[in-house]
Amino acid sequence: MTTGFDTSKPSPARIYDYILGGKDNFAADRAYADQVMQVFPEGSQLAWANRRFMWRSVRFCAEQVGQIVDIGTGIPTVPNVAEVAAKVNPDAVVVGVDNDPVVLSHGRALLRGEGVRIVPGDVREPERIIADLDGVVDWSKPVALVLIAVLHFVSDEEDPHRVVAAFRERLAPGSLLVASHATFEGVSGPTLERIGNVNAKAPVPLRLRPVAEIESLFAGTELVEPGVVDVNLWHPDEESGPRVDLRVLGGVARISRNIT
Repeated sequence: MTTGFDTSKPSPARIYDYILGGKDNFAADRAYADQVMQVFPEGSQLAWANRRFMWRSVRFCAEQVGQIVDIGTGIPTVPNVAEVAAKVNPDAVVVGVDNDPVVLSHGRALLRGEGVRIVPGDVREPERIIADLDGVVDWSKPVALVLIAVLHFVSDEEDPHRVVAAFRERLAPGSLLVASHATFEGVSGPTLERIGNVNAKAPVPLRLRPVAEIESLFAGTELVEPGVVDVNLWHPDEESGPRVDLRVLGGVARISRNIT
């Protein structure tokens, strides 16, 4: 029996699931994650900081819009985007998009709520995702587009700005853009060296970008206060935790008009 994918190759989504304490991963994912954690033990703390930013930003979005599209949704570790949104807006339509077969399989099995969909798609192909979601998402109405910890896996050649622009141009006024992305600025030399060693063996390398370049991903939008900041500083709560010596920046922005 063929599974349709190679379980011997680690996947970013399943590695992330393992680091967060999930069980939807394979030996290759766990082995790679363990190697990473030996080099960068702060990785778990950083993953949780990013996860908590997702919780807070999705709650913010669900209070204002009725549709949420989560690109690179990952394994639906509890609480996931759909669950967070449902607590604020039980009628919200939530669509998770991912290119990992395990994510798609487990997401469809676990996320059975009305208005929740898990569909295949790759962030590098925004036009295809938009077309595939026609009929599922009403693009004429506001949508919260969630790009949590996904754009730093898009290479310069694949151009994360092109990706964001394609989605932004389709979003109706009143829509919201959520994104988080790792940066090398403000990170110590020894930590950057450790990350370089990890990246050299990574199935999908992490692209650390300058703060200004990450901020420019929000071009053409109106940033919600406090702007693009360390994820633990975006509307922090008692669970936000301290920043570790690898910075992930996050922000939420509003689409006030369609960009042409």
